[in-house]
Amino acid sequence: MAGTPTVLGLAADLAAGRTTSRALVEDALARIADPAGEGARTFTKVYADQARAAADAQDRLRQAGYVASPLAGLPVSIKDLFDVAGEVTLAGSTALDDRPPAIADAPIVARLKAAGAVIVGKTNMTEFAFSGIGINPHYGTPGNPFDRARVPGGSSAGAPVSVADGQAIVAIGTDTGGSVRIPAALCGVVGFKPTAKRISRDGAIPLSTTLDSIGPLANSIACCAITDAVMAGDEPTAPEAAPVAGLRLAVPQSFVLDDLAPEVASAFADACTALSRAGAHIVDLPLAEFGEYPRISDRGNLVNSEAFAWHEELLTRRGNEYDPRVRSRIEFGRAVSAAGYIRICAARQDFITRVAARTEGFDALIMPTVAITAPPVSAVADDREYFRLNGLILRNTAVINFLDRCAATLPIQPSGTAPVGLMIVGEHGGDRRLLAVARGIEAALTP
Repeated sequence: MAGTPTVLGLAADLAAGRTTSRALVEDALARIADPAGEGARTFTKVYADQARAAADAQDRLRQAGYVASPLAGLPVSIKDLFDVAGEVTLAGSTALDDRPPAIADAPIVARLKAAGAVIVGKTNMTEFAFSGIGINPHYGTPGNPFDRARVPGGSSAGAPVSVADGQAIVAIGTDTGGSVRIPAALCGVVGFKPTAKRISRDGAIPLSTTLDSIGPLANSIACCAITDAVMAGDEPTAPEAAPVAGLRLAVPQSFVLDDLAPEVASAFADACTALSRAGAHIVDLPLAEFGEYPRISDRGNLVNSEAFAWHEELLTRRGNEYDPRVRSRIEFGRAVSAAGYIRICAARQDFITRVAARTEGFDALIMPTVAITAPPVSAVADDREYFRLNGLILRNTAVINFLDRCAATLPIQPSGTAPVGLMIVGEHGGDRRLLAVARGIEAALTP
């Protein structure tokens, strides 16, 4: 957003000789190491020596005329569930420390490196990516950049903090029920969740093999679009912003507008008004189908059952080391029968088809990303309140994962107030078009 560093802005600075990759990486590492900052809770691993060597290599390549992409030479963080060759992948847990080291980098890590990105470290996360809150009892919880006493959102908890605190220009997270968009929204940065299979999920510890997706968090839609393209193996560019005038934007009236915090409702209404004034056609869409989501998804049992299938053996050996709140959710999958799982999958496909028929003809759906602003860490000390807030925080984003659509989130809160996100939802497979629409909306809403 305006006044914050972006991929294209820093790429221009590097091209003009106004800075170097080494200088950018040194600044990022200094912020991570600052004892007064959040680095110790934001990162579970820091690649200081490797990052400096990579930055120097990128500076030499640039001097020789080789620039692989706009990400070349820029500091990037990755979530602690991606394989890096020679390391044990921990996924925010201690229960995986006896696994063999990864043989190779995850494909998205290899592609980022090939594009010249400098990986500065792995970011903290909810254990096994199973919560929208962002608490981690093993490695600490990164403080929200707006108010360090608040949760950062999860499960990619450290990712938005690394961006907001200047420790990385882009962070890579995963999103199964909102784990990119939720922390981005609660921390006041931009996030993008692609159509699930757009980007290879090999080399990433899964939560749900059906719903997992990999996406970036950054300071602009263009930053996310370029990074998404790199990870997908496409040309590393951002689509041009779509003109807002004439866009048909649907606001679902069912489910996603329920129980909004007043500050969220106000910021969303103001954003809709601003877009309407810019020439967008804002249409209230009943979309009663959204209200069926809790029943059709069987309260998340698709994720629970797929998670349990992966964790069953590990739970037997080391389940007592899990965060109890994470373990309890995974254990719900134990009771899901094969017939029950098949019924959920079939109901999901019918749900996707019916919703697609209702939303055809719109350029995007818009809604609040999260129904509330980030709660204080103290508010989730009680288990009952933790699970209530977790469900409310996940609600709007999770239905979009269930539909396997692409979606972006933009900060829309008034200056000086707690972050609020605007979610912009595209069609299944319509990722580049959605990013163009989101760029246009971002420009219209940027002061």
